[in-house]
Amino acid sequence: MLDLIEKSGPVFYALAFCSLIATAVIIERLIALRRSRVLPRQIIDVVEAVQPGKDLSVPLEVCRRNPGVFSDVMRAGLENADRDWEVMRDAVIDAGRSETPAIERNLFWLQTVAQASPLLGLLGTVFGMIRMFSSVSLQGLGDPQVLSHGISEAMLATAEGLCIGIPALVAYNYFSSQAERFIAEIEAHAGRLVSRLRPQREQAR
Repeated sequence: MLDLIEKSGPVFYALAFCSLIATAVIIERLIALRRSRVLPRQIIDVVEAVQPGKDLSVPLEVCRRNPGVFSDVMRAGLENADRDWEVMRDAVIDAGRSETPAIERNLFWLQTVAQASPLLGLLGTVFGMIRMFSSVSLQGLGDPQVLSHGISEAMLATAEGLCIGIPALVAYNYFSSQAERFIAEIEAHAGRLVSRLRPQREQAR
């Protein structure tokens, strides 16, 4: 391990930090973006059962007792069901704008690691090449094996950066697409809820 750190140069510590960030974000997102957590089946069934003219106290209470992105958006519509349709619609939209960013939380850091790790690896390679050519200028080429060994050490940092950046990029793309699908599903459920409650509000006028 110490030999690897010595060969990689000072950028090893930055790459190790990037690796820790990526690992932590991936674990956190795997837990946070479970379908059962973002779109609980219980809440979906209760919301889908809402019909115009029916008592909304039960679905409203279920949403209140189970806070989350989906339930909070649905709750905004249910709490404003007795108000003008435009007000109810705007309340759902506002709730969606404030709640759905939680689905994309921390993805910025994963994207940053995916972009920065290869660049850090390249920077380490540049430092390594500078050190190698400085040694060559002082000692001469001498043994060709010394030159090839120096090049292999310099390229080690690039390999490390790619080994961190590529998985981080794959994870970022996966979680981004998953977040987009969840947001689209929440919007679809919200739209259906508002459409079902609109006749109720129009009859109450």
